[in-house]
Amino acid sequence: MNSNQLLKIVELYNRDNHANFGEIKISRIADWKSTFVEQTDEVGREVTLQEFKVDGTTYWAGFSTRSHTVYLSLAG
Repeated sequence: MNSNQLLKIVELYNRDNHANFGEIKISRIADWKSTFVEQTDEVGREVTLQEFKVDGTTYWAGFSTRSHTVYLSLAG
């Protein structure tokens, strides 16, 4: 997923608080996180988040290809 696609999902979440975007799930994680370790069974995989500013609110967001999930963290 590229940055433009991720930005559109963050905008949708910010404006309408959707939990899904098609087959992509949106999961809110703790505030101020720029990385997230996704646990699958006994294996952890790091998802690096990018900064996005939407309507004056700053989010960190990243996409996991394993679970098709966008992880969002409020940054400001």
